[in-house]
Amino acid sequence: MKKKLTGRVAGGVALVAATTLALTACGGGSSDDGSTTLKLVVADYGTGPDNASSKYWQGIADDFHAAHADITVKVTSIAWTQFDQQVQTMIQNKQYPDITEGDYFSNYAEDGLLYPASDVLSNPGNLLPAFKDQGTFDGQQYGLPFTTSSRTLFYNKKLFAQAGITSAPKTWADVQTDAEKVKGLGQIGFGLPLGAEEAQAESLLWMLGAGGGFQTDGKYTIDSAANVEAFTFLKGLVSAGDTEPNPGTVNRTDLWQKFAQGQVGMINGSPALIPIIQEAGKLQDSDWTSVPIAGKTGPLATTLGVCDNVAAFKPNGHQTQIKQFLDFAYQDKYQLQFDKEYKLLPATTTATTALASDPVFAPFLTALPKSIQYPSDTSWANVKTKIQQTIGTAVTDDPASVLGDLQKSAAAGS
Repeated sequence: MKKKLTGRVAGGVALVAATTLALTACGGGSSDDGSTTLKLVVADYGTGPDNASSKYWQGIADDFHAAHADITVKVTSIAWTQFDQQVQTMIQNKQYPDITEGDYFSNYAEDGLLYPASDVLSNPGNLLPAFKDQGTFDGQQYGLPFTTSSRTLFYNKKLFAQAGITSAPKTWADVQTDAEKVKGLGQIGFGLPLGAEEAQAESLLWMLGAGGGFQTDGKYTIDSAANVEAFTFLKGLVSAGDTEPNPGTVNRTDLWQKFAQGQVGMINGSPALIPIIQEAGKLQDSDWTSVPIAGKTGPLATTLGVCDNVAAFKPNGHQTQIKQFLDFAYQDKYQLQFDKEYKLLPATTTATTALASDPVFAPFLTALPKSIQYPSDTSWANVKTKIQQTIGTAVTDDPASVLGDLQKSAAAGS
């Protein structure tokens, strides 16, 4: 099997990988001898070459090929910051992958490009039901959850003790008071990543805290009174200097690193933050903890549940081979291997049951059944992009105006 190139010169390797993809992603992938090559395009969850997602998937591909000698799986890994755009470009150029793992684009289901889950997975009923709607279009499930996560509030117990804070924040007022005290130590009080990487996640957590969200009864309500209230609070937090400067330009990855270095008092996070803390080596396990996210009047009873999906594409005509591979890849051992490597959560009932007693994962697993997901509308991909690009300005400009512009764009179906 041809392994994906990885190397130390990121720019050069990325260029080679992108060029290879452009030349090979089109076409049927079947040979005269009856062999088939499946093109698997995945998002990279790793923090560096040692744990790049390509290594995980290549391991599965190799195991699968050993059992199915007539099927080769070619793995291409793309950085999360480039994943959406590169996949969209492939589709626009009709250079279709067979399988993607990362974001799910319901517009591809609408365009008839995807196989339903029941056509490419023998037991779709094992997928966690909480995330079914997110991958559904017109009553049919097309997005197959592969990995999940839920969000909690992480805080630095060491900084809290130095600042004289004796309990976890439960309300926005607590957050503001505690952030001010941590700022007095010369550190960032609250890490607020509203940059393009994942502004939609951070925004939704604060909207939920005020009783809002992106939608109500399936209709976009981005400029609701609750959402404006949430961003008005955040604007006050920013103007007081209780966050990092210019949150609209700061990405989650950068702030998680700062938290891991002991430079941030509080930040919303997922299990994926844990290995970053451990690798940094600045904080011991006893120096930090996570709790339910603080809301306007108390801890949230629900939280954001994020699901990254597998999608199986029709154009290359490889339904049988795709189903064989996905049945293989969804085995519990591979689910658990992925989740333990990247500190994420399973997407199947059987793997979740197997992980339920793990002390690190249990609090996050408990939050999953009550979690809120992103909208499943076909317009969400474009709406999300606009949110990522502009919602960060709501904490420096007029919140009502910024959210109002986003609402108009979402309502127009952009």
